Amino acid sequence: MIETKRFSLVKPTLNTPFHIDFDWWKQTDNNWRVYLHDCLCAEHQAVFSNLEDDSWIDWVDLETAEVKPVDGLQHVLMAHCAHQAEFLTNNTTLVDAVFRAFLANGNEPLTPNQLSANINRPAETILKTLAGPQIYRGLRPCI
Repeated sequence: MIETKRFSLVKPTLNTPFHIDFDWWKQTDNNWRVYLHDCLCAEHQAVFSNLEDDSWIDWVDLETAEVKPVDGLQHVLMAHCAHQAEFLTNNTTLVDAVFRAFLANGNEPLTPNQLSANINRPAETILKTLAGPQIYRGLRPCI
């Protein structure tokens, strides 16, 4: 069976929330763990030096007390590495800066206007990049 690509009829705006669609990214890019590994701080790059290691951990949601299995690499990246001073700099490319902004906020949805304030780039440029025909690193609207 051939899978057809579905397009949304909703055109994103400056107030459309986006997020990292990890499921899409994992299905589309075989090297997604390599990219995430490169985002880790030096300490955790050593801990996760074996990229074949799909370590899952139990994570407790502090608001609901629900225990969920999460990818250990994603968790340490969002819980620790994304909060280091050198994680996001003025020299970070636009797509990487947006991706890292989502990692730093736990992948909570953000609009291009909110992202602009976080990464100091024009909201219109962020929107044009994220709403274009190509999907970068799973950065997609929450529609």
